[in-house]
Amino acid sequence: MAFSKTNRPVTAYVRACPSDQRRGILSIGPLRLACALGRSGVKHHKREGDGATPRARLAPIRILFRADRDLRPIGRRLPRHVIRPDDGWSDASHSFAYNRRVKLPIQESHERLWRDDPLYDLVIETDWNHCPRRPSRGSAIFIHLARDGYKPTEGCIALSRKDMRLLLARIDRIRCFKVC
Repeated sequence: MAFSKTNRPVTAYVRACPSDQRRGILSIGPLRLACALGRSGVKHHKREGDGATPRARLAPIRILFRADRDLRPIGRRLPRHVIRPDDGWSDASHSFAYNRRVKLPIQESHERLWRDDPLYDLVIETDWNHCPRRPSRGSAIFIHLARDGYKPTEGCIALSRKDMRLLLARIDRIRCFKVC
């Protein structure tokens, strides 16, 4: 589906549903995709562990994916990283590695990127709290696969597998995701 007659970068919009702030619609031109949002809805002042999706502009910066699963990145603009069993993400605010990919095992607080469930089969890393990193402002704000029934996330934006494929077909054109 074409969504623009030019090759200019576009902004994708993520809007929370008025009836349930933990669900939203991701819009790219005329395309509308259902998504799950943080368990605390959308907040302007995001904090580590609050379960909120930040109200912000989130630029895609990298695609992480499991090579042993069926969802592969499309496009050429974003760098790619194959998720391995020893990949994690630091959520320890005091750490030098805070809000960065880390090699496991580590003793500080982290989450595993190699999961038994499919949530991180493909992850679009965003620039939330990326540069400069600010302690306790939130980490691992990703766009990833949704749980059944679009159950809320810990602050990420989550899409169905089918809708993630639609998003990936357009990812080279997306400048940022604006969460409203």
